[in-house]
Amino acid sequence: MKQFIIVLLITASVFACDDKLNQVNPNSLTTASFWKTESDFQQGLAASYKVFRKEYWGVRGIELSNGRGDDNFIRNDVQALYKLSTFTNDPTTNVPAGIFAGCYKAIFRANQVIQYLPQGQVSESFRNAAMAEAQFIRGVNYFILAINFGAVPLIAKVPQTPAESMVPKAEAKEVWKQIVSDFQAAANVLPISYGAADVGRATRGAALGFLAKTYVYTENWEEAEKIFKLLAQPDGMPQPPFEYDLLPNYEDNFLKEKDNNKESLFEIQLSAGVGGSSPWASDNADEGQGVSTAQEFAPGEVSGWFEMYPTEKIFNEFQKEKTVAGDFDPRMYASIAWDYPGAVYYQKPYAGSFTNPYGFSSRIRKYQNWRDKNEGIYISEINEKVLRFADILLMYAETLVMRKKPAEDAYPLINRIRQRANLSPLAPGLSSEAVMAEIRHQRMIEFYREGLRFYDLRRWGLLQQEIKNSDKEGRQFYNNKFQYFPIPQNEINTNPAITQNPPWD
Repeated sequence: MKQFIIVLLITASVFACDDKLNQVNPNSLTTASFWKTESDFQQGLAASYKVFRKEYWGVRGIELSNGRGDDNFIRNDVQALYKLSTFTNDPTTNVPAGIFAGCYKAIFRANQVIQYLPQGQVSESFRNAAMAEAQFIRGVNYFILAINFGAVPLIAKVPQTPAESMVPKAEAKEVWKQIVSDFQAAANVLPISYGAADVGRATRGAALGFLAKTYVYTENWEEAEKIFKLLAQPDGMPQPPFEYDLLPNYEDNFLKEKDNNKESLFEIQLSAGVGGSSPWASDNADEGQGVSTAQEFAPGEVSGWFEMYPTEKIFNEFQKEKTVAGDFDPRMYASIAWDYPGAVYYQKPYAGSFTNPYGFSSRIRKYQNWRDKNEGIYISEINEKVLRFADILLMYAETLVMRKKPAEDAYPLINRIRQRANLSPLAPGLSSEAVMAEIRHQRMIEFYREGLRFYDLRRWGLLQQEIKNSDKEGRQFYNNKFQYFPIPQNEINTNPAITQNPPWD
């Protein structure tokens, strides 16, 4: 159930007011009159959560996180997206600027909850739980900023004047320190699970999963291993009190009927039947709770806008190993559509119904409503899976390799992924280097269209090599300047305390 995605808008004032007449307008909400009841803080949390759907896990954020890897290409329709995909962007490119602003919007809203909870007329248990949720939300938004921009302003309280909002950048290590602090605090308090009416809210497992992921991104392998042991036993099975596990059928993760399943640690709640009718409306009654991402990626033959395509590199990567039955990897069938015998896409035979422009052999199937006739409703309600147990297993395996544990220690974790894909177990006696190569291969195909590839390559120091070694348009323009986005130019123009990050300065 997705009741929690119903948005209750915050209208509390941003800055303190100088009320010379010492009067209170009963029709106006202020920080003094709003932040009192449990309902007020629930509204604050809902408004904070909803930014995920509007921004990073909304249409433009999905295109931003997926379009820069060696596995996808974005065509020249929306200029800013094409620039991102071909590494011709600069500080004025508006999509990163939108993500940057969106993250700080969510951080501001979370900071409001954190700052005003101590004065709220709420129970201690509610105060602790709401504080933990707000810290989780703030941590995720700073995580997004850190992996995309590096050094960014660190704002941990509500500015009371416009001048207080003009904050200089913190060093990247300080941003990561804040992220760790927020996830640790959240994990100490958040519940293991919720009742049906509150499904979708941050849980202890979500906070621990993001904490472990933060340790992986900062190469704190010792702490990462400790957290992974809390979430999964070495053989990859669930670790009590957590009950996370792989679904038997990989594709079930990307069906709306299977949202919020046992493989999901955190996902973005979407619904076509809640709120208004427009997925693009913002902070008003017409705002829908679905997204138009599936429409963006669908072919024109089925009312789509055909913005993004799988590269031949990912098409070939899926085919590197057949199943024990000699068939294609089931993740290939679930992730992309192509011309194989009997292929059906949007209730049409792929052969003869769809063209493959730009020399690519396939189209995106994952997260698409491809069992329907078309994407003509503009709104998709398949939840975006932000953190899956499969990610935990493969990061755990990577952590063991990086900790220089025996290569065989990672086998059970990787074989869980392989077993679900109907692949044979790993051959015995592989070196640590060979096991790491297998982890890289599995992550590439397991998480296609889940926005992880670019960031994985950067973590491994392989971005330039793998972008150049692809068929992606724009690969000739790539250099390591594009590992991170520049601070958006409008932020430089409006905040005199902030400076551009090198090498963009």
